[in-house]
Amino acid sequence: MSTKTDTPRDPDTGAASAADAGSDLGAAGSQLSTAPTEDVTFPSLGPLGWARWFWRQLTSMRVALLLLFLLSIGAIPGSLIPQTSIDPVKVDQFKAEHSTLGDIYDKLGMFHVYSSVWFSAIYLLLFISLIGCIVPRSWQFVGQLRGRPPGAPRRLTRLPAYTTWRTDEDPDKVLAAAERMLKKRRFRAHRAGSAVAAEKGYLREVGNLVFHIALIVMLVAFAVGGLWKSEGGKLITEGDGFANSLTQYDDFKSGAFFDTDTMEPFGFTLNKFVATYERSGPQKGTPRVFRADVTYFSGADGKEHKTPIEVNTPLDIAGSKVYLLSHGYAPEVTVKDGRGKVVYKGAVPFLPQDPKNFTSTGVVKVPGAQTKDGKRNQLGFQGFFVPTFGGKGSGSMFSQFPALDYPVLTLTAYHGDLGVDSGLPQNVYQLQKKNLKQYKVKGAPLAKMMLPGETMKLPNGDGSIQFTGIKNWASFKITHQPGNGLALTGAAAALLGLAGSLFIQRRRVWIRAERVTENGIGVTVVEMAGLGRSESARLPEELTDLALALEPDAPLAPNAAPGTDSDTPSQDTAEPTDSDGPADPSEGARA
Repeated sequence: MSTKTDTPRDPDTGAASAADAGSDLGAAGSQLSTAPTEDVTFPSLGPLGWARWFWRQLTSMRVALLLLFLLSIGAIPGSLIPQTSIDPVKVDQFKAEHSTLGDIYDKLGMFHVYSSVWFSAIYLLLFISLIGCIVPRSWQFVGQLRGRPPGAPRRLTRLPAYTTWRTDEDPDKVLAAAERMLKKRRFRAHRAGSAVAAEKGYLREVGNLVFHIALIVMLVAFAVGGLWKSEGGKLITEGDGFANSLTQYDDFKSGAFFDTDTMEPFGFTLNKFVATYERSGPQKGTPRVFRADVTYFSGADGKEHKTPIEVNTPLDIAGSKVYLLSHGYAPEVTVKDGRGKVVYKGAVPFLPQDPKNFTSTGVVKVPGAQTKDGKRNQLGFQGFFVPTFGGKGSGSMFSQFPALDYPVLTLTAYHGDLGVDSGLPQNVYQLQKKNLKQYKVKGAPLAKMMLPGETMKLPNGDGSIQFTGIKNWASFKITHQPGNGLALTGAAAALLGLAGSLFIQRRRVWIRAERVTENGIGVTVVEMAGLGRSESARLPEELTDLALALEPDAPLAPNAAPGTDSDTPSQDTAEPTDSDGPADPSEGARA
C-alpha cells in the first residue's frame, strides 16, 4: 500500500487549492464551501451596472468584515468620551474645559456616538451586507444538502491525499464494503460507476451560516433595545422611596417606540445605605462595603421584599434593572423664621465635589419664611459639608476621609427673592443670587461652621437654622432594556457557529476499484484519495484510517506485480478511470 500526502497550495492564501490539484479534477474539487465565486468582469457603465456593482461589493464577505471592524472602532469613542445619554453633566464639564475640542466632538457626534448619523450608517450597511451574504449562501447550501457528492476525477493521484494497493477481491465486493464502511463513519456516500464518492463535514458550513445569522440576530437585538428602551436616574435619601412613574424620575430618556403609558408598576424604599472604607495603606479611602438596603414591591398590590443593591448586583424587577451608581451625604437641618415657626425640616442632599473624600456642596431653599413682622422673607443658604474636617486652623473647608469621623457644615445665609415663583425651572442644587442679599454682621458676610446640634442665628431676628444630623443618599439608575435575551442567544450561537467553522473540516473521499491485468495476472486496483477544503494534517491521517478499515475486505494481493508493492507508489501502469467519465459539473456545484 502506498500513500501520497503532498498538498498543492494556493499562491495567495497558502491553503490547499483544488484548482492546483489538476484541471482534470473537474466538479470533484469545486464548491467545497458556499463562498460565492468572485466575478472579475466589470459592469457596464450605466446606472444599472453601477448599482449591480455596488450591491456585489456591499454583499461581499470582505466588506461585511470591514464594516464589522469599523463598527467596533466606532464604538471606542463611546467608551472614552462622556456621553450625553449617560452623564450630561460630564459632557458640559468637558465642553467647558476643552472648548475647541468640545466643538469638534459636538460636530462629529462624539457626545452621542451610538445615535450619531455615521454610526447608524455603518450599523445599517452591516445589517444589509450580512443579509445579502447569507440569503444566497443559505439557498446554495440547501442545494448542496439535497445533492450528492460528485463522482471521482479521472486521476486520483493528483489529489492531496492518495493511497493505492492491489487485491484479489472482486471490484463490486470492494466497492460495496467501501460504501458500508463510509456510511458507518457518517459519510454521505453513493456508488458512481467504478468508484464510491463520499463527503463529510457539512457542519462546517452550518457553523459559518449560524455565525453570520447570529450576527444579524445581535444587530436586531441591539436595534430593539435602542428603540424600546428607557432609562432614568433618581437620587433618594434614606427613608425616602421611588415609584416607577414619569414624574418620579430626576431625569428620564427613552427610545423612539417606548410608551410611557405602559410603564410597569413597581417601586422601592431606601432603608439604609452602608459604606465602609479602607483606613490605612496605599488604598486608604477605598470603599470596602458599598450597599443600599431597600424594600421593594412589584405590581399594584405587590408584596414587599427586602434586598441589598450593590454596584455589580442590580435589582431585577418587572423587566427593569435598578443599578446603584453613587452616594453622598444629606445634612439634616431645621429652619425657623422670624416668628419662631419651623418653616423647613429635613435632609438636604449635598453633591460631592471631591469623589474620594466627599467634600460636598449644596443649598437650602426656604420660600415660606417670614420676618417677625409677618412680611415675606424667603431664605437661602449656600453650604459646604465635609464628613471628616481637615481644615482646622486654616479657615478652609476640605475633607480628609470619606467616612463620618468629624462632620462639619458651613452655611452662608441670604434673604430676598429665590425666584421660585417665576414659573421657570430651577436647579435644586444651585442658588440664584440675582435677587438675594447676603446677611452681614458688622459688615462681614454671615457664615458659620457648625457641628451636629449647633445653630446659626440670623440677624434682625429673622430666624435660625440648626444642623440636627446627617443622612446618606444614594443615586440609582433604572433601565428597561428589551432584547437582552435575544442578544445573549445570538452571542452564544455566534460562538458555537465560529467554533464549528474553525474546527470542523469539510472533505471528500473517493474509493475506486477496477479489474486490470498485470503480467498476465488479473488483479483489482484499489485507489483511495481525499480532498479537503483547506490544508489539514488530519486528512492524510483519516485516509490512512479508512484504508486500514477497508483492508480486511480488500486484503493485499500476495502476487502483486513487481514495482507495485506496498512501499512503491503506483503511477500510471493501469491508469484507472471512472467508467462514467468525468464528473458532471452540476454535481460539483451542488456539493
